[in-house]
Amino acid sequence: MTADHVLVTGLGATTPLGGDVASTWAALLAGHSGVSAIEEDWAADLPVRIAARLKVEPTEVMDRVQARKLDRCEQIALIAARQAWEDAGSPEVDPERLAVVIGTGSGGALTMLGQDDILESSGARRVSPYTVPMFMPNGSAAWVSMELGARGGVHTPVSACASGAEAISMALDLIRLGRADVVVAGGTEAFIHAMPIAGFAQARATSTRNDAPQQASRPFDADRDGFVTGEGATILVLERAEFAAARNARAHAALAGAGITSDAYHITAGTQEGQVRAMRKAISDAGLEALGIGHVHAHATSTPQGDLTEAASIAEAIGPHTAVTATKSMTGHLFGAAGAIGAMSAVLALRDQIIPPTINLDKLDPEVKLDVVSGQARQASFRAALANSFGFGGHNVSLVFTTTP
Repeated sequence: MTADHVLVTGLGATTPLGGDVASTWAALLAGHSGVSAIEEDWAADLPVRIAARLKVEPTEVMDRVQARKLDRCEQIALIAARQAWEDAGSPEVDPERLAVVIGTGSGGALTMLGQDDILESSGARRVSPYTVPMFMPNGSAAWVSMELGARGGVHTPVSACASGAEAISMALDLIRLGRADVVVAGGTEAFIHAMPIAGFAQARATSTRNDAPQQASRPFDADRDGFVTGEGATILVLERAEFAAARNARAHAALAGAGITSDAYHITAGTQEGQVRAMRKAISDAGLEALGIGHVHAHATSTPQGDLTEAASIAEAIGPHTAVTATKSMTGHLFGAAGAIGAMSAVLALRDQIIPPTINLDKLDPEVKLDVVSGQARQASFRAALANSFGFGGHNVSLVFTTTP
């Protein structure tokens, strides 16, 4: 490892599959689905009544007094960050050399919507004094920075579904530029609510398989009909290699490269050209060739056109024979946290040399010319993995991870 290498030394997560990394990873490898029906009355008249909710409620593991001051997305960001920090061995680092970068797509949307209801029904004096810190998008990163005492910068990319991956890319830059030795980075999202669900349904972006929730998210399948709304948070601790070596830190993998592009094309539809550029930039940044990528964690949300665009992009940028998986088939779409959980999956696949399956892939779309891992997890031997994350607005982010010596 050279001085410009960046290591992943800590992982934390709370997802629809588990309250931590170990349980989430075990469920991914086993091909479990975290999607279920929404039984509450508020969803009764919605055209879509399924979602991928957290497996473990935040209040089961967080002090209730603190939880009352935090939006749900802030709660889970703190939970995942605490896990990641502990997993990294709680590094002793100069506070001015420690930074935090946590992306989100919507921030505290549940607080915004809930407090607006209170304002309209009960008046201004009943609105919580914590409303603004709870709904501001940078709240999650700010709370984590205060918990860890990070004074080297606190940042919040808001790039729709690419936010978590962009946060990790920004962390890579901060370390390479010499501005930090350790960066806590990832993504968080929690907005399972009638308003966004109705909006996505009106846009015909989400699956309407209300009677078969666990079969609803089916990336690359010929019969897919849209994504499933999910919630969760995933955080990585990234360190400059020399700093990690000096404290004898264990590393899960190395973050070797990143590529960011924009489409400048359409507010919701991505382009093959932009995605290909992002992947090629990430591979080049990692000092690799396309043939060196042994596994791709696809963004693959299960939308009819989106999956085809990405499949063609992967085939063009890397080739049709690399093993591809799409874990949104199990977790649903975590929006601002999607890129972070995708990165975690790629890291763990590298570490353990096993690729989780894409579930619900009953018949591969004939236009998808890829080796998609399905049915069950696949043992493999590879040195580098790429994780894609694409967001509304034309955001494209690709990350490349490699094994460590």
